[in-house]
Amino acid sequence: MEAKAILRYLKTSPQKARLVVDLIRGKRVDEAITILSYNHKAVSREIVKLVKSAAANAENTKSLDVDKLYVKTAYVDGGPTLKRTHSKAMGRGAVIRRRTSHVTVVLGER
Repeated sequence: MEAKAILRYLKTSPQKARLVVDLIRGKRVDEAITILSYNHKAVSREIVKLVKSAAANAENTKSLDVDKLYVKTAYVDGGPTLKRTHSKAMGRGAVIRRRTSHVTVVLGER
């Protein structure tokens, strides 16, 4: 059995989020939460919430044992990019891209 949680429109770039998600792939849930809580990246706070949400989904909807759960798959996809303009010299403009991410965590039972 599997339990899944998705975090959409996370306001960070997919490249930054993938650095954190790569740390927890294949780990037990309690170990993953510990790793993320000691990580200094700002994204890790949001991913801790996502892992806890997936664990709660597994416990409440799938009736899985929380102690046997591990992070089966975790991946980050790119979301929509917000485009903003910034004024430059001589009347020119530059585009600032504010990237967003969609993070998916799937927990499995061993």
